[in-house]
Parts: sequence; structure tokens; C-alpha cells
Amino acid sequence: MKITYKGDYALKALFQLALHYGNEAGGVMSINEIARLGDMPVKFLEQILLTLSKGGFVKSRRGIKGGFSLARPPKDITVGEVVRFIEGPLEPIACVTDEHYKGCKDMSNCIFRDVWKDVGHAISVVIDTLTFEELASRYKERGLKPVLEYTI
Repeated sequence: MKITYKGDYALKALFQLALHYGNEAGGVMSINEIARLGDMPVKFLEQILLTLSKGGFVKSRRGIKGGFSLARPPKDITVGEVVRFIEGPLEPIACVTDEHYKGCKDMSNCIFRDVWKDVGHAISVVIDTLTFEELASRYKERGLKPVLEYTI
């Protein structure tokens, strides 16, 4: 499994929205604010947020106080579902999930197939139980605060 920049930025954007969930602005953040806090390019983030919106992870609000917010509470969004939505299957090799895979003639006897199944399962155990609420909580427990800079 490899996480692309798209996957990394999607996770970072949702994390920023989770950190601000329920704030005085209703958890709404501008795309520029999300990009700045997550060190992401705005143009690429626009595409990612559109994809996350289609996936039911974020919603947008138009207007002066518009922006993006989580479509569901952070406790209801796992890292695993986001990674799978953006990146596809977690398994490190195609034969693990595709019983009809034709790329290997020795699939039924392959000792490594079980290894890759175990690797995929281990990854799933971690990311399918990790919510954005937990990530935000860990971040706050460390005493870290979102960096907010205002310049005029």
C-alpha cells in the first residue's frame, strides 16, 4: 500500500476539519485556511475536497462565511474508509483481494499470498479503528494548537 499526495492531503484536510469541528464558526473553514494549516497547494486541495464531498466526507457552504466542514462527526469517520475511498484497496498485491486474478499461475500454492493477506489485515486493524476524533484528541493531548496566523 502506498499513500499518494492526494491521499495524504485528503487525510490532512479532514484532520484540520476535525480539529475545528464544532467551533464557533460551526466547523467551517475556508479552503485557503485548510491549505495553509495543512501545508497543501490550494488548487490541488480544491480537487481533493470535491472528491471528498462526493464521498460524503465533507460538505461545502457558499457565501462570505462559506467554506468546508465535515459532513459527519469526526467520531464517525475512520482513516481506513478515507484511504480506501481515495487510494483503493489496501492490500499490497492484487491476488489478495481478487480470487479471479490471472496474473499468477501458482496462486493456490503461493506461500507469499498468505503473507500479503496478513499484512493487509494488520494495516486494516490499525486504520479501520482510528477515527478523526481520536486523531484530534491525540493532537490536543500533546498540547499542540492549530497554527493560526493573521496578517493584514
